[in-house]
Amino acid sequence: MKVLLINGSPRREGNTHIALTEVANELHKQGVETDMIEIGTKQVRGCIACNQCRTKNLGHCVFNDDLCNEAIERLAQADGLVIASPVYYGQPNGTLLSLVQRMLYSGGAQAQRKPVAVIAVCRRGGATAAVQTMEMPFQLLNMPIVTSQYWNIAYGREKGEVNNDAEGIQTMRTLAGNMAWLLKKLQ
Repeated sequence: MKVLLINGSPRREGNTHIALTEVANELHKQGVETDMIEIGTKQVRGCIACNQCRTKNLGHCVFNDDLCNEAIERLAQADGLVIASPVYYGQPNGTLLSLVQRMLYSGGAQAQRKPVAVIAVCRRGGATAAVQTMEMPFQLLNMPIVTSQYWNIAYGREKGEVNNDAEGIQTMRTLAGNMAWLLKKLQ
């Protein structure tokens, strides 16, 4: 079993990366492999609604100049998905949203019914709104949403501060445990 992790943060090895690494470590303990895509500062275009991916039944986006088609291919090889984003103005990173929207629209068949979880990392507020925003497209693809003992949120602003959020780190571990449990049940 394998879970694709997508880090929507532009900060290299920042708090979002730390939260995802905690998820990855717990998944490994549960016998689940992980594959991580780091968006970083890479450019990702938004969907232009050309609809060629669907009318031509391509299974991928017609634009092949960013991470989108690579993410679709890697999702096809995965059994589950976890996306994580820092919170900006109460919202997920726009680059991550562009990637997810194009990935799911053009390659949605690769995602259907795969368990998914979202993670928001923030300094103080807006995390629940960001979680809700990130979960919405997955609900449209019949993807079971994996939860934890609390909302999938961790708090920290400066690099490494998320490690001081003991409840947030435990939430990541429980989230990973729940993902592994569900994957095993589905298998």
